[in-house]
Amino acid sequence: MDSARRDDVRERAGHQCEYCRLPQSAQPWARFHIEHVIPRQHGGSDEADNLCLACGHCNRHKGPNVASIDAVTQRLTRLFDPRRDKWTDHFEFASNLVVGRTEEGRVTVALLKMNAPNRVQLRVELASEAREADGGV
Repeated sequence: MDSARRDDVRERAGHQCEYCRLPQSAQPWARFHIEHVIPRQHGGSDEADNLCLACGHCNRHKGPNVASIDAVTQRLTRLFDPRRDKWTDHFEFASNLVVGRTEEGRVTVALLKMNAPNRVQLRVELASEAREADGGV
């Protein structure tokens, strides 16, 4: 994969994780990964429509997975696909938690451990910094 394609993926994502929405600026010491939505081992390609930007946390937890079992329905459910799904259809923020609104959202939140304590704490800190920057406390 060439550097131009990598740059295009980063720009398209607005320099934020396409799974948990963490901005790259929150972790400037660790460059976010160009992630294969459908991993190569499952036939995925390096084409732009199969690539997304993922923070290291989400990318490590997703691994080669394309589906998981939904805790509510107990059905095998595909993961959220940043190329074909709209984030707000599948997720919402409730305070500093990412909440799955659909089966796809729930399995993705669970598998990627989006609400691990360190991730929630990072969102708390980012929200506090944003309030301070806006002149609030």
